[in-house]
Amino acid sequence: MSRPTTTRSIPWISSIPSTSSIPSAPKQGGRRPRWRLAAMAAALLLCAAPVASASPGTADGRPPTQSAAPLYISDYSDNTVLRLPPGGGAPVMVAATGLIRPTGMALAPSGDLYISDTGNNRIVRVPGDGGPQTVIPTTDLSRPIGLALNADGDLYIADSFNDRVVKVPADGSGQVTVPTTGLLHPNGLALDTAGNLFVADFVNDRVVRVPADGGPQTTVPTTGLSQPTGLAFGRGGDLFVSDSGNDRVVRLPAGGGPQRTVPTTGLNSPYGLAFDRVGALYIADFNNDRVVKLPVRGGQRTVPVAGLRTPAGLAIPSERAGY
Repeated sequence: MSRPTTTRSIPWISSIPSTSSIPSAPKQGGRRPRWRLAAMAAALLLCAAPVASASPGTADGRPPTQSAAPLYISDYSDNTVLRLPPGGGAPVMVAATGLIRPTGMALAPSGDLYISDTGNNRIVRVPGDGGPQTVIPTTDLSRPIGLALNADGDLYIADSFNDRVVKVPADGSGQVTVPTTGLLHPNGLALDTAGNLFVADFVNDRVVRVPADGGPQTTVPTTGLSQPTGLAFGRGGDLFVSDSGNDRVVRLPAGGGPQRTVPTTGLNSPYGLAFDRVGALYIADFNNDRVVKLPVRGGQRTVPVAGLRTPAGLAIPSERAGY
């Protein structure tokens, strides 16, 4: 039996007619409905009219090779990816052409940037050495979102509308489907230091763990999640989850302690998460058109980036990257 059309709050899920969608439910605690004004506007943009391709970025916008650690932001409604230079300054466009509704991103140690080109059902790669953009060979993707790279360079893709995660091995042997059970619109992905894969199972309001050794999938113990999206691991191994339906980010201690809510104010459908090298947390505050930063010593700041419209994905080079 097919499921009715969805009214979820994340627009790349709600905006495209699908017979494999889930109806929304009221938010917990009697708060405002999940179907939000900003999400509806973004949905109409995608459904009602053709979307213009992003204009080519400048040469300065390609992933850098110097010893810097910029912040990358996928600007969902503007069909662009921006690079914010280290220490601030004016953002520049990454040299990626033809993007429609970019979401998840992943950075390789080489500086190559992988982008989920969600509206085009593909993954593009922008080389760190300034070479031409390429499309990753995949089969039958439908609204890909989250991305993750393991230490071997294998690429994991949350193939959202196909309710699966696929893996594209670095050795070129071809796409395979990661063994999972019961996923519904998987969203963010993250890998721990042991290579275990974590998946934000958006519609099922949970996070699942897929062991690197091929063992059975398990559900990560959480409390009260609603529409989880972004995932990221902190330096101590704690897992951070964008609990978008509850307008918060939660922290799951590596040692199995109680779940905690990250102290933030005013979030509205938080999405992508990323950590910088000193441990500061960045949050794509989707419906507020901003990125917020939580320094290690506390205090929330808005990252100075003018003109953002529904930022979705974030990426920062890791310590092992050649920056």
